[in-house]
Amino acid sequence: MEPVTECILLAAGEGKRMRSLTTNRPKVMIPLVNRPMLEHLISAAKEAGIRRFILVVGYGEQAVREYFGDGSALGVEIDYVVQRHQLGTADALRSAEGLVSGNFLMMNGDMILGSDEIRALCEMQVPALAVSETEHPEDYGVVVLDGDRVVNLEEKSKDPKSRMINAGAYLFTPEIFERIEAIGLSRRGEYELTDALMDYINEGMLSALTLHTWMDVGYPWDILAAHELLLTDLERDIAGTVEEGAVIKGAVVIGEGTTIRSGSYIEGPCIIGKDCVVGPHAYIRPKTAIGDSCHIGHAVEIKNSVILHGTKIPHFNYIGDSVIGSGCNFGAGTKIANLRHDYGIVQVGGIMTGRKKFGAVIGDDVLFGINCSVNTGSSIGSGCRIAPHSFVEGVYDDETIVSR
Repeated sequence: MEPVTECILLAAGEGKRMRSLTTNRPKVMIPLVNRPMLEHLISAAKEAGIRRFILVVGYGEQAVREYFGDGSALGVEIDYVVQRHQLGTADALRSAEGLVSGNFLMMNGDMILGSDEIRALCEMQVPALAVSETEHPEDYGVVVLDGDRVVNLEEKSKDPKSRMINAGAYLFTPEIFERIEAIGLSRRGEYELTDALMDYINEGMLSALTLHTWMDVGYPWDILAAHELLLTDLERDIAGTVEEGAVIKGAVVIGEGTTIRSGSYIEGPCIIGKDCVVGPHAYIRPKTAIGDSCHIGHAVEIKNSVILHGTKIPHFNYIGDSVIGSGCNFGAGTKIANLRHDYGIVQVGGIMTGRKKFGAVIGDDVLFGINCSVNTGSSIGSGCRIAPHSFVEGVYDDETIVSR
């Protein structure tokens, strides 16, 4: 069998469940450990032997094109096709028809998957899909197996017959395009990949690979889980300046042009980008990722959080178990709570995060006045303005002005 060297990556969606982190960027460009999540997937696929990628883009496509270009910086070849209207996964796939030359991999661009399992999928009998076991199968497409053979698919069933779910990674031949054309539009007005897969299932042709390293990055709190996984492999690399009196413990990455001022205490694993200023007397706790050009100032404590580029948290702040967008500014004394008094699971907008500790999701360009309090499970949209001494709780749309 010829080796699989081509991959179609689906990267056209906005990622509405990730709002407001996707107000100004497509979901696949949200950073994980200071690199877009799509880059992690491309790098893993390259390590598995994939050399050519076809990126199906749409929402925020310019950001994807500008960052990845022709792929040469990553040592691969990248071509682009545009899905102008969101008409289902099969429609995204059919937009790349004619661009693959043989058996090919297809993956959703918003997940984490290791190179070993990508390689194993590429070695499967075609057609094949990847599956993963979950405690919440009702949130996904459920797969029923007989050994390694798929015998049924159910779309987000309220009474799932299995805990195995469709992981969004497939191995196809170009014949899949003919099957998509044959099924036509569904009742929902979409080209449903499930319909094409059911043809294979009815013919006894669809095999499955069970994954063990797969992670779906669907909601903002999944970003924290992704960092908790990805940072375990971090290796210490200090390229910036660490002043005398600062303490760096464990696997810590500090980018070029960054200064760690005296009295600061940083525990790995964590990563701090380029051209940042940290301290004096800042405390950065494990599993934290801080983007480029950030300012983490005097007496600031950050724990298990993700801070995107250009955000300033400069005086007497506490940020715990939170995801903070780019270009934000925290007034002195503003803090985010991350634990309920009853130690219950935190919800965001009525959706269970599955986490006892979760602070807030904050979009881009949010400005806080001094001494604001942000309660657990809050979601603050991009461009919000929060008056001094405000208590913030719940969900706020983009551009909301909060006054006392």
